[in-house]
Amino acid sequence: MASQPLIEAAGLSKVYQMGRLEVTALREVTFRVMPNEYIAIMGPSGSGKSTLMNLIGCLDTPTSGTYLLEGEEVSAMDDDQLAAIRNGKIGFVFQTFNLLPRADAVKNVELPLIYAGRSKEERESMVREAIDAVGLTERRHHRPNELSGGERQRVAIARALVNKPSLILADEPTGNLDSVTGEEIMGLFDVIHRNGNTIILVTHEEQVARKASRVIRLRDGTIEEDRKFAGSGGESS
Repeated sequence: MASQPLIEAAGLSKVYQMGRLEVTALREVTFRVMPNEYIAIMGPSGSGKSTLMNLIGCLDTPTSGTYLLEGEEVSAMDDDQLAAIRNGKIGFVFQTFNLLPRADAVKNVELPLIYAGRSKEERESMVREAIDAVGLTERRHHRPNELSGGERQRVAIARALVNKPSLILADEPTGNLDSVTGEEIMGLFDVIHRNGNTIILVTHEEQVARKASRVIRLRDGTIEEDRKFAGSGGESS
């Protein structure tokens, strides 16, 4: 039996009211995402990729159209329901890391588990597993200002993984890193994907997008191209 789509988006549109002016950021966008896909979303400034990321991440709701995540209609949910989906089913990785500056790696990674109401024993075990998975076992008690940019992003990735979400959503995850460190972080995403996670990555960098197995290109709020690469991985030799 074929697996069910993780994401089903149909006719997604988003219109912003700017005074008397209506600005259409997305127009009738339709696509599916299957479990364990690795997708890069690309497009020039103003193409709608940030708006689409916000809708996929349940940070915003569409003006029209439907969005189903694991069969649940999330486009019509209220704020509390969306917050529960964000915390339980989506792991976020941001360009700017978004770490608590006075908390060490353990406390930063633990945060989603506290919101989810996990017990202390569960939290300790799950945090240890997530930190080990990103190779920061020896740095787990360091604060962000004691870590390099790459290590900070690894903490952010561990935080995204800790709740074992259905989807990892990454927004320009190498944008604040040098090229060598960026390659290391993309290598970590490769491992995460091979371990069975679904990844949607927003980027403007072609070399980053080529790590994915599928690229969705947006222009003027519509899908200009939706292309899968041959094979199960991303860039082929």
